[in-house]
Amino acid sequence: MNSQEFLEKIKIELKISKNSDYTIRNYIDANSKLLSFSNKRPEEITEDDVKSYIVKNLSNRASTSIVVFLSAIKFAYLTILKKDLTSGIKRPKRERKNPVVLSKKEVKLLIEVLNTKKSKLMISFMYACGMRVSELINLKINDLDFNEKIGHIKQAKGRKDRIFNIPEFLFLDLKKQVEKQKEINGEYLFTGPKGKLSSRNLQKIVSSATKRAEIKKDAHCHTLRHSFATHLLEDGIDIRIIQELLGHSDISTTQIYSHVSSAMLKKIKSPIDELMK
Repeated sequence: MNSQEFLEKIKIELKISKNSDYTIRNYIDANSKLLSFSNKRPEEITEDDVKSYIVKNLSNRASTSIVVFLSAIKFAYLTILKKDLTSGIKRPKRERKNPVVLSKKEVKLLIEVLNTKKSKLMISFMYACGMRVSELINLKINDLDFNEKIGHIKQAKGRKDRIFNIPEFLFLDLKKQVEKQKEINGEYLFTGPKGKLSSRNLQKIVSSATKRAEIKKDAHCHTLRHSFATHLLEDGIDIRIIQELLGHSDISTTQIYSHVSSAMLKKIKSPIDELMK
């Protein structure tokens, strides 16, 4: 079996398993790079080849990069060739880094410096509902129910559906956006000059606005989602409710936000203040 045949078989198996386009792309890319690196046929690849690739190419990357790479190789070789090349390779521990979070003041400033009404609406909406970039891009006009004042995010990460409340502040602007899209027979809530928006479009908008707002943090689209969750926590919203709003399967994923809320920490007084009154 040559490399191209092997990669095509992986793609078929991934699609049968209902994996996302993102996962398919990453898994194909990982296996393609390993084959190119080793310059061997798929059947000839060994555990040592996998280890050598990691040492040469992933040593300076985050542990999650290595974990994802190993998952991609394991899936491919176990599914196609019925052997696990990664069984003898110890997975690195995942780093638990606190996410970058903007303050409420910084979010407001970022939105205020956006150039167009459409940009303001997209970025405001993404923050207001804690959306992932892919969720905003794939949101369709029929996913919004203005009578019930809710929206539906369908088949998001982990193949999960969830609902969100349409913010009062954005209600009328979103209705106008829906009408605009209907006039051009648009299927999606937001589109670009060449059709469907890309994540790169939105990342550029946020990156450019961050610079103009003179925010020194390394902010991206996903930073708005982190900020949404943290601000809810600061406002006293139960973390289990935040878990549902974010669409997390496991509450341990949501609990990272309990470690980043500096505003909450500032409210805590030392017991000595009460003791020495």
